[in-house]
Amino acid sequence: MKYLVLLLVIVAVLWLARSRPRAARPDPAAGPDRNAPQAMIECAHCGVHLPRAEAVTGLQGLYCSDAHRLAHGDSR
Repeated sequence: MKYLVLLLVIVAVLWLARSRPRAARPDPAAGPDRNAPQAMIECAHCGVHLPRAEAVTGLQGLYCSDAHRLAHGDSR
């Protein structure tokens, strides 16, 4: 008898878990794709390549950090 009750409880839990609505997945067309290729640039001071979105802009080019922008003599 106890095995029958245990089996009924397990079946009820599985049924409830499957009947719950699942969280909506984000629409890939709605936002930027994280796996999409990004434009890469080269630091004007050290030559390191980095994504354009992470670059620091100066008057003489693009840099990997503010320290390299200043070290290259670019005061904006």
